[in-house]
Amino acid sequence: MLIVVIIYKVKQRNDPNSGTAVPGFKTTTPKKEYIMLKQPMGDALNEQINKEMYSAYLYMAMSSHSNGIGLKGFGNWFMVQYHEEMFHAMKIYEYLSSQGVPVVLKGIAEPPASFESPLDMFTKTLAHEQFITESINNLMELAIDEKDHATQIFLQWYVLEQVEEEENDNDIIAQLKLIKNDPRSLMMLDRELAGRMTTVPVDFSKGVSNAQ
Repeated sequence: MLIVVIIYKVKQRNDPNSGTAVPGFKTTTPKKEYIMLKQPMGDALNEQINKEMYSAYLYMAMSSHSNGIGLKGFGNWFMVQYHEEMFHAMKIYEYLSSQGVPVVLKGIAEPPASFESPLDMFTKTLAHEQFITESINNLMELAIDEKDHATQIFLQWYVLEQVEEEENDNDIIAQLKLIKNDPRSLMMLDRELAGRMTTVPVDFSKGVSNAQ
């Protein structure tokens, strides 16, 4: 009877759920189970993080250039855009992490530092957003091919976001074409753009979902 009790106690102490262990006995710790993305999807989303980070760099460069030529409102508009692009990148970062996919950060290309005019900046902005739209559409097509329904739902937010991005850029381009070289009208638009406020979280220390 004594031998039976001792064996029972040793087994109990080595139960991974008991929180105790006996020297010389192996214990195992339960691992978190992930729903893994297929590698092509994970690789493509990692590439998209890089594209969103470049977008942030580009708009920060445009903000700096605008401030340097006295168009503080334009500078504000592009800085708000910078924050939006960082949010876009962080959403993908968090999604990959939730799926157990390592986030691979690659080098970010250097954006241009100067621009010919406000119209030049927004023309380049629209062209870049059209490039991002194509990239998001390609991601969606891949998710459909992979029958990855979760990623399709995740990407739907980006699809709608790109519609808004291109619409905003086209509206400002239309105004700039009407303004042409009229300084007074340009300053009126600058004051209008100064009113744009950041509507996305900027502090990601607690994750995107809990960001402020």
